[in-house]
Amino acid sequence: MSFPDFSTLAWWRAIATALIVALMGSYAQARGGDVPQEFLARVVHVHDGDTLWVEPEEGGPKIKLRLDGVDAPEICQAGGEASRDALARHLQDQPVQVRTRHLDRYGRPLARLKVEEGDVGAWLVREGHAWSYRYQNSSGPYAMEELLARALRRGLFAQPSEEPRDFRRRHGPCPQR
Repeated sequence: MSFPDFSTLAWWRAIATALIVALMGSYAQARGGDVPQEFLARVVHVHDGDTLWVEPEEGGPKIKLRLDGVDAPEICQAGGEASRDALARHLQDQPVQVRTRHLDRYGRPLARLKVEEGDVGAWLVREGHAWSYRYQNSSGPYAMEELLARALRRGLFAQPSEEPRDFRRRHGPCPQR
């Protein structure tokens, strides 16, 4: 039996690569994983128009999610409570299919939710309870639903309203309740 030549650069590179891969995997797992995940859950609490808690069907702790692709009004902003209440009526105690993409800057999984009627984010924007989330030069994943809600003057689009990011810039975060 021969032993590896520990003095070769190739051997040390192989060891370093293996360690980096192992550490990255355990880091992602410790953070809840930035790897897309799909699971079934039940909505147990709606915090605001784009943040809610679900209980995975397979058990485990409740998970706080941020809806991916939408920006609902802040709870202290005009339309904030109406947005939260509409989402709660639509989802409370409902089974949902959850697909997470990655974690937001607050450590919450960004998730797309589906119910029997379809994509929850699309519904929320189409009904005028949220904006399609804009990022850089993109009008967001629900731009067509927002155009429809604006044309029909639904919810937030019935009158001029300030987008949440502008509201936060001008007023700061809502007081904690």
